[in-house]
Amino acid sequence: MEAFVNIVNYLDDLLWGVPMIILLFGTHLFLTGRTGFIQKKILTGIKLSVTKDPDSPGDVSQFQALTTALASTIGTGNIIGVGTAIFLGGPGAVLWCWLTGVFGIATKYAESFIAVKYRVKTVDGRMQGGAMYALERGLNMRWLGIIFALFAALASFGIGCGTQINAIAEVIENNVSVVPISRLAIGIIFGIITAVVILGGIKSIAKVCEKLVPFMAIFYVLGCLAILVINRAYLIPAIATICKLAFTPGAVAGGLVGQGIMIAARYGIARGLFSNESGLGSAPLVASAAQTRNPVRQALVSATGTFWDTVVVCLMTGLVLVSTIMQDNGIDMTTIKNGGAMTSVAFSQIPVLGPIILVVGIITFAYSTILGWSYYGERCAEYLLGRKAIIPYKIIFIGVVVVGPVLSLNLVWTIADVLNALMAIPNLVAVLMLSNVMAKDTKYYLAHLDERDETEIPVIDK
Repeated sequence: MEAFVNIVNYLDDLLWGVPMIILLFGTHLFLTGRTGFIQKKILTGIKLSVTKDPDSPGDVSQFQALTTALASTIGTGNIIGVGTAIFLGGPGAVLWCWLTGVFGIATKYAESFIAVKYRVKTVDGRMQGGAMYALERGLNMRWLGIIFALFAALASFGIGCGTQINAIAEVIENNVSVVPISRLAIGIIFGIITAVVILGGIKSIAKVCEKLVPFMAIFYVLGCLAILVINRAYLIPAIATICKLAFTPGAVAGGLVGQGIMIAARYGIARGLFSNESGLGSAPLVASAAQTRNPVRQALVSATGTFWDTVVVCLMTGLVLVSTIMQDNGIDMTTIKNGGAMTSVAFSQIPVLGPIILVVGIITFAYSTILGWSYYGERCAEYLLGRKAIIPYKIIFIGVVVVGPVLSLNLVWTIADVLNALMAIPNLVAVLMLSNVMAKDTKYYLAHLDERDETEIPVIDK
C-alpha cells in the first residue's frame, strides 16, 4: 500500500508540474483570444440558461443541462478544495483559483461548443456527445477519444464519487452528534438514495438537479455573505494578502504562509480545475444532451457554469477562510493537519451560522456532484463498451458510494488529481485543434443567435 501511495504521489507531482500549469492556463488564455473574449457574453449566457428551446433536438432543457453540470462542478472543490489550496499553496492560491475561473470561461465555452457540434444520436433517440465524439468525428482520432473516455469513466469514481461521499461522511461524523452513525451506514443510505435517482437516467437526474442546485447555491452564497459581513474588518486585508502572496512568499496571521508564485499557482490552478472543471471535458458530456438550436447557444449557457462556480462561489469561500484565519482570535495553523480540517475549523469560528453553512453546503454540494458525475461516467462507459455497459457501470458506481466513506481521503484526493490531468490532456487536444472551427462558427452565430443549425445529427447503432 505504501508503494502504491508513493507511485500516486509521484504521478501527481509529475502531472501537475509546470507543463500542466502552462498547458491548462495557456489554453484558457489562447481560447479567450480565439473567442474574442467570450467572457463579455456572460450575461447573454445567463439569459439563455433560463430560456427554453423545446422544438430543438435534445433530451433535456438548457437550464437542466446547466444545473446538471453545475451539480457536478459545485462540489466539495468549492469548500474543501479551496481550503486545501490555501493550506498547501498559501492564501495566494485563491487568486490563481479565481483567475483559472475567469479565463476558464473561454475553455468551458469551447469544449461545450465542440461537444454539441459533433454530437450524435442513438437509435432510441438519446443524444451522445463529448470530447470523445469531437476527437472521433472532428479530428478522426478515435484512439484518443477512447483514452479520454477511459480516464473520464475512471475519474467518475474518484472526483465524482469517492471524494464526495467521503466528504459527506466526514462532515456528518464531525458535526452531527445527536444520533451517532457509522461511516458505512452513511454510505449505504446515500447509496440507496443515489440508486433511486440515477437508475432513472438523465431526465431523472436533471429533474433533481434543477431543483437542488439553485437552492444549495443561493443558501451557500448568502451564508458566506453573512460571514463576510461579520468579518468585514478583515475583508480588505484578506484581499490584499491574497493578491500579495499569489506572487511572493510570506506569512499572515494565524501562521498561514505564502509559498511563492509556483506553489500558489500549482495548487490554485489544480483546485480551480477540480472546482470548475474547465478543460476537463466533463460538463460537455451533459451539454451535448441539451435542447438547443445551435452549438453557440448551449456553449454560452455552459460557460456560465464556470462563472457561478469559481468566479462567485470559490471566491466567496476563499475570502471567508482567509478573513477568518486573519482575525485576532483566528486559527492556529500549527494544529491543522489538512485543508479539510482547516475549512471545518474556519467555519466553526462563526457561532451558529458557520457550522450550519458548512454541513448543509458540503452535503448538498457533494451529493449533487455524485449525481452529475454518474451521468458523465455512464456516457463514457457506453462509448467504450456500448449500451450493455450502462447497468454494470451504475451498479459499480453505487458500490463506490457505499464504500467511499471508509477510504483514505488524502489518497482519494490525490488519485482524483491524477485522473483529472489524464482526462484533461486529450480534451485540451480536441479543443485546441478544433479552435478554428469553433472561432468561425462563434463569429457567425453570435450575430445570428436565434438561427437554427440544420446540420443533420448522425444516428449510431451501438
